[in-house]
Amino acid sequence: MSFLDSLFSLHGKRAVVTGAARGLGLAMTEGLLHAGADVVMVGSNEERLNEEAAIFESKGLRATPMTCDLAEPEQLSALIDNILTGGPVQVLVNNAGVTHTHELAEYPDEAWNHTFDVNVRAPFQLAKRLSPIMIENRGGSIINITSIAAEVGMPNNPAYIAAKGALKQLTCALAADLGEYGVRVNNIGPGYFKTDMAQLSWNDPERRKARAERALLKRWGEPIDLVGAVIYLASDASSFVTGQSLYVDGGWLAKGL
Repeated sequence: MSFLDSLFSLHGKRAVVTGAARGLGLAMTEGLLHAGADVVMVGSNEERLNEEAAIFESKGLRATPMTCDLAEPEQLSALIDNILTGGPVQVLVNNAGVTHTHELAEYPDEAWNHTFDVNVRAPFQLAKRLSPIMIENRGGSIINITSIAAEVGMPNNPAYIAAKGALKQLTCALAADLGEYGVRVNNIGPGYFKTDMAQLSWNDPERRKARAERALLKRWGEPIDLVGAVIYLASDASSFVTGQSLYVDGGWLAKGL
């Protein structure tokens, strides 16, 4: 194995990816598997999760499906127990997220609470419970998937915008707490990607074009566009990187005139 191969290698590492059954999570899972990691795939849709894990297994890639509704505290606690039973974890990718769009005056409390339960509380609990194992093994990488919404306001979605901003700052707090133990914590912030979450905009020709034009690269992201970023932050290639936000947005946030 060459120096560059070993730099980005995840052989011998065990990773956990939430929201792993589709979209960005599925693409990142496949990337981590091909980089050599064993991956615990977490998702709420048991049938879809098992199907995707079986496909990976048929290719000789070690994927373990674990079903969990991250908004349910008891299920989340049981999930973490099951993960810990399987052995040490070196990489945690908090990818699962939900969004509920409503006008501000009509925004339901239950939508707000559900958004924060999945997008903020679950990543915190996973990091809280899994980081001691990383500390014990002298290192690890926690990667939180935020959004360009952590930096800019968007209409009719206050909970999602607030939650992604909170997750971004949680990353900074965790990085400060865990840095001395060799555990790194960083964000990946996607822009507009062709996924189920963004299907309303994608299916509207005007919105689709407007969002593509807003990016400097003049296109939407494809899930595979996140694979390099997650391998980089999970591997030794980013061994001196922590507390940072890497935006994979086609230049959305950088655009001026």
